[in-house]
Amino acid sequence: MRTFDLSPLLRSSVGFDRMQRALETASRLDNAANAYPPYDIEVSGEDSYRISLAVAGFREEDIEITANENSLLIEASAQKQEGELKEYLHRGIARRAFERRFELADHVKVVGASLENGLLNVDLVRELPQSLKPRKIEISTSHAKTLEAQDAA
Repeated sequence: MRTFDLSPLLRSSVGFDRMQRALETASRLDNAANAYPPYDIEVSGEDSYRISLAVAGFREEDIEITANENSLLIEASAQKQEGELKEYLHRGIARRAFERRFELADHVKVVGASLENGLLNVDLVRELPQSLKPRKIEISTSHAKTLEAQDAA
């Protein structure tokens, strides 16, 4: 595993602490441990996204989704149903508990989630505040008229 020393960059930067945390998190991840459940992230519109997780074997009651500031946490643990005493010859559908975290960009909000055909779909949308959206600035000519009035006097 490679390690990168980013301390020279971080000493002279201000306000990039979230990026630093993301880099540290990425460097700590173990790919084998982080492979379950498999997931897709798709762009479903100009400012909308969808995260789809393959959660076969889990019910809605087994899954908990928590959005907190710039992170999304999806947790699941299969609860045994009453009277469930099954003996398996082969068990290929994993129902092991998992915790999956996603870092969200600023102004990305979770708008809904659905469980359909063994896929958990979490819909996200980026909502920029009005103050951050580009706006057109009108050019006024009142300054030029004021100068002409002064020249005439």
